[in-house]
Amino acid sequence: MENLVIFGAPGVGKGTHAGILAEKYNLLHLSTGDMLRAEIQSGSPLGERVRAKMEKGDLVGDDVVIALVDKALASTNSGVILDGFPRTVQQAQALDFLFKNHGRRMNCVISIDAPRDELVRRIHERALISGRADDANDDTIRHRLEEYEQKTKPVIDFYKVSGLLVSIDGSGEINQTSMRLCQIVDYLIKHSK
Repeated sequence: MENLVIFGAPGVGKGTHAGILAEKYNLLHLSTGDMLRAEIQSGSPLGERVRAKMEKGDLVGDDVVIALVDKALASTNSGVILDGFPRTVQQAQALDFLFKNHGRRMNCVISIDAPRDELVRRIHERALISGRADDANDDTIRHRLEEYEQKTKPVIDFYKVSGLLVSIDGSGEINQTSMRLCQIVDYLIKHSK
């Protein structure tokens, strides 16, 4: 059973590529962003609590997203691919605990890298398609990228130390990045037997 994390800045294609890998390798795609947007859409108390934070581009509190991931991991026996989690070192530490608690082990953290100008272009394109509030304006995009640099990028060092981190170039076409990701997952599957 493979358990992976897709990591990278907003707009790098985490959700797109996690979906492709989930389908190809029969993994459960766990997107904390999707989970939080579903809570907002449902009008739940949690959704109302996180709406303003997400619309400004702020990270939602660790306790909230850790609880969502814990609940999702408890509800499945299949391998998972996490997208949008962990976003802080505290969340990365919590994920290690959650995996142990649920009898899982992390196979790999794949960091997808792309230039900032390409990230901004992709976010603008996504806004036209998805209508996501956090993709709607330049101030929010800039803030989300700053949040990534300050709070999320340190997670890379956390996983470098563990030996679980693999970085790939995510610039260019979707199929090029997808091919690079599939090579990594194929290698993991071949060598985990």
